Amino acid sequence: MADIVIRAAYASVVEDEGQVFVGFAEGEADDEAYVLFRQEEGGGPVWFEVTDESFGAEEALMSVTAGAAGLEIVLKPELAGRFGWASAVSVRAGAECEGRAEAWEALAAMLGPVWRLQD
Repeated sequence: MADIVIRAAYASVVEDEGQVFVGFAEGEADDEAYVLFRQEEGGGPVWFEVTDESFGAEEALMSVTAGAAGLEIVLKPELAGRFGWASAVSVRAGAECEGRAEAWEALAAMLGPVWRLQD
């Protein structure tokens, strides 16, 4: 059971200033909930944040599982304090989530062995 749930209306993949950003957001307003994955274009550590940069950390992900309903993200226990003591984040991003396929493709490349695709 996830401690944090984001109901994503859309997803995006952006390359800017040598970094790749993959995000899922509930809406377009600044105060709407989101999750963001960030990595240098050439690879390296992945930054993950939930709704605010102060709730984020590098190398925080144990696993990211993609399925029909969206993403299930398990965080490393030693970094729980960085996420308000959450241990898991659920991103409800069903087939109707705009940009989902492109975002999943980018995450698969970004996350490597942390990424899992569920049938």
